[in-house]
Amino acid sequence: MDPDQPLKPLIDNIVNGNILGVVATVGCNNAKVTQDLINVELVKELVKNNVLVVATGCSAHALAKAGLMNSEGTETYAGEGLKAVLTAVGMAAGLGAPLPPVLHMGSCVDNSRIGDLVTAIAAYLNVDSALLPVAASAPELQHEKALSIGTWAVTMGLTTHLGVVPPVLGSKTVTDLLTHGLSDVIGGKFYVETDPLKAAQGLLEDIRAKRKKLGLPI
Repeated sequence: MDPDQPLKPLIDNIVNGNILGVVATVGCNNAKVTQDLINVELVKELVKNNVLVVATGCSAHALAKAGLMNSEGTETYAGEGLKAVLTAVGMAAGLGAPLPPVLHMGSCVDNSRIGDLVTAIAAYLNVDSALLPVAASAPELQHEKALSIGTWAVTMGLTTHLGVVPPVLGSKTVTDLLTHGLSDVIGGKFYVETDPLKAAQGLLEDIRAKRKKLGLPI
């Protein structure tokens, strides 16, 4: 722990590979899919692969109900590298147990905190946020404005997963721009995948690709 540089333990463990990367999950539930299923199964697969997850709003509620926001969740679901980091920090903080594998960042209107964290990490490393092994997900997006809200993550250069197909398929041009073309301009894009395990693998591939570009172990 370093009180003068609080980000250092997180960044050091991302660099050495104990933490593969960070994914933020946000957004409401959707009545068209089984409640919480995509949220929970996606995140279980991510933390198993040593990805630290931060969450807001209804997504955070879903993950808390599934036991991913307590110390037992770390023991049950986290990969060995992530578990070691969370255990060390929890013990250093005097908790006598690991930190949870999913950290609560507030309500939906607090999504800006995630942006602040990404910006702080990028500034600490003196790199563009688009280069970081960080991604975002709206596992069960429920309304049209979720897509527009998600553009803040995309404009920061983050691959942003959508677990429900958004209402943009009427235009091939718009669909291609959102899912491919944007990455050539700003580094981020939307990634649509309704299967939570496949979605997790897609996000893991994206994180590993960014680690490779930074010369970090994968």
